Formats: sequence, C-alpha cells, structure tokens
Amino acid sequence: MGAIAGPEGGGQMPTTTVEGPPMDLDRKRSLTAEITDALEKAYGLPREVYVVVIKENPPENVSVGGEMLCDRVKRLRGEQTID
Repeated sequence: MGAIAGPEGGGQMPTTTVEGPPMDLDRKRSLTAEITDALEKAYGLPREVYVVVIKENPPENVSVGGEMLCDRVKRLRGEQTID
C-alpha cells in the first residue's frame, strides 16, 4: 500500500459531505460512524483519516423542481402554504 493519507503521511484526507434535513446528535453519530465504516472498507485506510461533514438544510432553504421543499411537503399533506 502507498503512503498513508492524512497530515502525517502527506496525503489528502478523504472527505465526505452529507447534505440533508436537520437531525439530532445521536442520529449524526450513527450516520458518521456508518459512513466511516464504509469508507474504511472501500479505501482500506485507518478510520482516523476520514472526515465527514454534515450540512443541515432546513426545508425552507431547499427547492425541488422550483418548489420550496417546505411548500412541497405541505402540498403533499394537503395543507395550505403561507406566502
């Protein structure tokens, strides 16, 4: 195997970014552990080199097909949207 990634080995640390709705801290812990497990299996490097970044996007900051996600959810639930 080549040089170890990370600051000590001079390589780049593999980084994964997850964007999605807000979630509680326990779910974040579980998510990042599972992602790190998958990265470790795929790359074969020690888990300490992986960086996982979670970017939370509330539904009022996301648009799908030109429709705000908060409005889309309300529409699909049959609720009235607020302008």
